[in-house]
Amino acid sequence: MKYFFVFRQSIAILIVTATIFGCTTPSSLTKETEIFSPNQINQLALPEIDDKLRNPWTTELEEQFQERAQQIINYYANWKSYGNNHQENEKRSYPRAMFDFLAGNRQKAIAFLQREDPQAKEHEHTEGIDYYYSFTLKGQIRKYFLFGQFLDPAYKKRMFEGAKKWTKTDPLTTPHPIHGMGEGTGKDWSIRRRGKQVDGRNTDNLRAMRETSVYLMAEETGNEETRQIYKEKIQRYVWALYHIGMGEWDSEVYHGHTFAPYLNLYDFAKDPEVKQLAKAALDWLSMAAAIKYYRGGWGGPVKRDYGGGNVALGSSSARTFWLYFGDSPLPNSRPEEDSLFMVTSTYRPPLAVMALARKNFKKPVEILSTKPLYENWKLGNDIEPGYWETQFFGNSYQMGSLAGKFADGDVAPFKLMADNSQRGVDYFIANTGNNWLKPGKMPGDQIGQYRNLLIWLSPSLNRSFFFQLPQTAKAEIEDNIWFFKLEKTWLAIHPINLNNYRILPIKNNKNFKNQKMIKAETIANNYSGFALEVGETESHGTYQQFKEQVKRKTKVELQQLEKRKVIFRGSQGKTLELTYSLVNLLPIIIRDGVLHQWSNNFNLYNSQTADKSPIFLGWKEGKLQIKAGGYEFTTQVTEKGNIE
Repeated sequence: MKYFFVFRQSIAILIVTATIFGCTTPSSLTKETEIFSPNQINQLALPEIDDKLRNPWTTELEEQFQERAQQIINYYANWKSYGNNHQENEKRSYPRAMFDFLAGNRQKAIAFLQREDPQAKEHEHTEGIDYYYSFTLKGQIRKYFLFGQFLDPAYKKRMFEGAKKWTKTDPLTTPHPIHGMGEGTGKDWSIRRRGKQVDGRNTDNLRAMRETSVYLMAEETGNEETRQIYKEKIQRYVWALYHIGMGEWDSEVYHGHTFAPYLNLYDFAKDPEVKQLAKAALDWLSMAAAIKYYRGGWGGPVKRDYGGGNVALGSSSARTFWLYFGDSPLPNSRPEEDSLFMVTSTYRPPLAVMALARKNFKKPVEILSTKPLYENWKLGNDIEPGYWETQFFGNSYQMGSLAGKFADGDVAPFKLMADNSQRGVDYFIANTGNNWLKPGKMPGDQIGQYRNLLIWLSPSLNRSFFFQLPQTAKAEIEDNIWFFKLEKTWLAIHPINLNNYRILPIKNNKNFKNQKMIKAETIANNYSGFALEVGETESHGTYQQFKEQVKRKTKVELQQLEKRKVIFRGSQGKTLELTYSLVNLLPIIIRDGVLHQWSNNFNLYNSQTADKSPIFLGWKEGKLQIKAGGYEFTTQVTEKGNIE
């Protein structure tokens, strides 16, 4: 059986027969899902996918997906210019051309996809085809395998012959015929500087593009030795996802960039074991996305956060996974180019993952997680986690924070997303970093969280705290407590050695036009920060009742602040105690009188429920379990990297 993407009046229609595998579903789910058009034209054929490698979807979900896919195709239709193909610019221009092909502009799109590369002389050893830059490779693979039937036969033959030469040996260890192993000087990403026959950068997303592309072209051209090398690399990466986590974890910018090349591997690999590895990677990556996605928002903590995504559909990853998850009242006004790979793939996330993304599970619930150090493949970086994450899912909000080594300056340690009927979500962000529109913290700050309670403590002097809130938030100060009323979610902030805040204007930033920033400066030669309690209807009744309970029952004990200790008693009787640690960056946390042992909390995802729902994945255990929305999904990756 083959799968076809059928384009009728520019609408992508997927013919799917969904078979349940590794997923138990409610009896109301139709086992057979078939969507097709009687007038099929412009067929793009994908290789056969075995039943056990498909996640079933309902007809309703597929129709919603196709509707969103059509919106994206319409967005990219009839662009005057796709861009160019200099260096790695194909990461944008190739998907744009392919989208325009889907919209019906086939001749223009194919002409661009076959345009000679500006660096053809540096690619003479691969028949003038750019098989160097990782971002280019991602598009080259889909161009060759999916759009190849529309390419000029001579051009496609050049792609084949170039790939055969390219993968004769491992291109990552083979000197470039002009630049050798690279000069290694300068700040650019040029072939001259980096050398070798393929882009050697090692972020998760660039590695995924390189490793899946080299594998597929080695398999296609019969270079078995190279294929086996890259099969082992892929197997090691999938092992890491399920056993210690992802180095570039949950990035609001790059998560989709890692996901897309594994769609290439899933769609085009011939080896059944590699196809299964690709599916396992996609299932894990879509699960991780589902945890952080909320009604068009992308919550924290996250690695590699650039600060521009803290509004609904503001982050690249949120706009990418919106195609699968939807659940937002806002239109996707800037769909990501990575969506092209999703639109033209047969892969769909498990139904349990879809329920996870839409937060269709019993709430409130706390999930404790860990994240590895950035380059998790390096010797010693798999001994223990690098970061410990706490996330609390209320009925109207999702709040997460981070404790850990903070070796990097691009980690967002805290975010709260709250329901908003018009925007999907509103954000509350705290930040002590230098860039006040970017979530972060200064070195030395320590954060502790227990469900809806949080303490942030900073040891430094002359520091300012910045807070991002929606313009619509009602702000009040009573009994020296800062109250903020969002649509369904309420915040009570108890300042610790902070002046009263003042509002700062946000200028020349259209993404944040509905946001406001407030600033509070330290006032004492001591530790400073804040204690936060979050409330909602289900926990406190009304906003007025929330305020009264907080004022009467909440207590922040600062008598031992000079000894680095804060005790926070919430309005509902729970207590969170934080003692600033001078030994390492992990504070001493006591929750309801129980010491929180970091060394006993290595699990990648650990729901604090009796049955471990909605998600559990143990440290170096490799067995992912999801229970959400009435669905269950399980995947096991063994110590040897086999899928069970």
